[in-house]
Amino acid sequence: MSFLDKLLLWLHIGFSIFAIGPVTVATSFTPRYIRARDVGVLRHLHRTTRIFGVLTLGVFLFGIALGGSALGRPYLSISMTLFIVSAVLLVIIERDQRGAVRALSTEAPEDDAKVQTGRIATLSSIMALIWLVILVLMVWFNP
Repeated sequence: MSFLDKLLLWLHIGFSIFAIGPVTVATSFTPRYIRARDVGVLRHLHRTTRIFGVLTLGVFLFGIALGGSALGRPYLSISMTLFIVSAVLLVIIERDQRGAVRALSTEAPEDDAKVQTGRIATLSSIMALIWLVILVLMVWFNP
């Protein structure tokens, strides 16, 4: 393994730890603070989701660079497909977070963001499971 490959591997692992972890935590804590109607914390979680959501793209990009000619292997194709699915879920979660912040900021009693609470809880759980499946694929099937 060359120095460049080792560097790409470290960057891939580093981005995985420092981007995917916080975005998963931020999205999974969001429903609790929607129920508590804490708009300040919700704004922070929304900002955290946006920032670390963009940083998760680094995981994908360094993974593609690291995969190189082996990108046709089934475990890498499955992992990349699952990553794209989780990125789409993250976009939907971010949209729902934005809607919840807007709904709770208006102080209108008819909109308490219950729809966003359930959808964010479900999608963030699915997203966390997808990250776990990708981790298993990378560790179990990587030669």
